Amino acid sequence: MSHCPFCKKKIAMSKAFCSRGCKENYFQLIAIQIPKLFMKRIFVFCSPAERELEIEQFASRHKWRLDLLKNKIEEEAIKLGYIEDTSTPIQY
Repeated sequence: MSHCPFCKKKIAMSKAFCSRGCKENYFQLIAIQIPKLFMKRIFVFCSPAERELEIEQFASRHKWRLDLLKNKIEEEAIKLGYIEDTSTPIQY
């Protein structure tokens, strides 16, 4: 058994994705590129309300799904140090 690269469901070895939606989401997520200057602008110079508006405008400008863009922004913000990763447990 293999796993779908997007949703991690178990699928047959002969398939690459579990559904057409997963395939489209996976490739759109790969296509999303967020400039570091945009990240700096929304995390340093914008309030949380302004940040939401900027993200929505950015998504509509590039015709990307808002939920995928928010996930990608969160990943990039963790990498760049703008927010802390709360999903991983603290190791002592």
